[in-house]
Order: sequence, then structure tokens, then C-alpha cells
Amino acid sequence: MEEYFFDCPYCWEKISMLLDVSVHHQSYIEDCETCCNPIQIDYTTLEAEVAYFEANSLEQ
Repeated sequence: MEEYFFDCPYCWEKISMLLDVSVHHQSYIEDCETCCNPIQIDYTTLEAEVAYFEANSLEQ
């Protein structure tokens, strides 16, 4: 597991999540710990490190 910091796409607060770097790719929805809005999380790992990370709002 690796702690990863990013800005919430809704409230712009810096938040952190624990990412499982033993899995090559994950995509899921998790609520912001500050504003509670749902965030679409997508990330890819390479050699147990985060190679790509994206956090998007679900608003259209």
C-alpha cells in the first residue's frame, strides 16, 4: 500500500488515499474525506509504484 496525495476535483482540498500498488490497474469510486462528493479514481502501477493517477468528478 502507498499513500497518495491529490486535490479533490470538487472542493480542491488536498486529500490522501491508500493505493494498493501490488495491483497493476484499478478504477473505482471513493468519496472525498472533506466534502463527501464521489470521485472516480483511476490508477496504474509499474514496479510497485504509481505510474499514472487520475481523480475526476462524476458531474457531467
